Order: sequence, then structure tokens, then C-alpha cells
Amino acid sequence: MPIRLAQIDDHAGICRLLTQLKYPGTERFLQARLATLLADPAETLLVWAEEPATTILGFLSLHFIPQIALEGDFARISYFAVDDTARNKGIGRQLEETATRLARERGCSLLEVHCHSRRTRAHDFYRRQGYEESPKYLIKKLK
Repeated sequence: MPIRLAQIDDHAGICRLLTQLKYPGTERFLQARLATLLADPAETLLVWAEEPATTILGFLSLHFIPQIALEGDFARISYFAVDDTARNKGIGRQLEETATRLARERGCSLLEVHCHSRRTRAHDFYRRQGYEESPKYLIKKLK
């Protein structure tokens, strides 16, 4: 399985996938963000890389969050993308299953993901992977 930990050199492939997710302009700051994430022990950034190893067809950002009122921690998928041309080939399933395994190994009680309401195909994927909808998700924009 061609899943590995991301490296700084993966920035162009990850940037391309973020653009497909409707996050344009990340090339301006992505290398610096990757450096921060890769140095964070609470973050695991996975890529699915086809030969040559620089062809990134998917990535998943997994963040571990300690909890005070629960015995196990949370794991949160904060960003997850598979190239438009590589959908329905099992890449997303493999990345999600790897994230699930890592969360279990780390003693997490829950694996959560926030997925915008417009991404209905992604909702179907998550349901197939065993996710259930949670009632509310509120955000406060700081900028």
C-alpha cells in the first residue's frame, strides 16, 4: 500500500488536491504550514503516493486531541482529499482505514470529521466507513 507520512516535498501535490477541494491559493503558505504540522506530535499527515513517489493522489490530515472528561482521546480528520481522477479506486478507503488504525493504536475513543454540507458524495463515503452524523458543529471565525 503506497501510504506514507508526508514530507515537505509533497507540498505541490497536496496544494493541487486542496485546490480541487476549493481551497485555492495555498501555494503561497503551504510549505510553512506543512513544516509546522510535520513537527507537531499531535498531527499525522498521510499521503497516498503513486510511482514516482512524488505523484500524490490522496492525503489525510489526522489530529489527536486530548480529552478531559473522557478516558480516550479524539482523533480528528481535518483535511482529506483524493484526486478527482483517482476516485473510486480504494485510495480514500485505504487512507481512512489507516487513520482509524492509528487512532486506535493511540487509544482514541472517537474518530471525527467535519465535512461541509455541499460535499454529499463525501458524506456517502463516510457513512460507508461507519461514521454517524453528530447533531451540531458550531464555529466562530476569528479572522
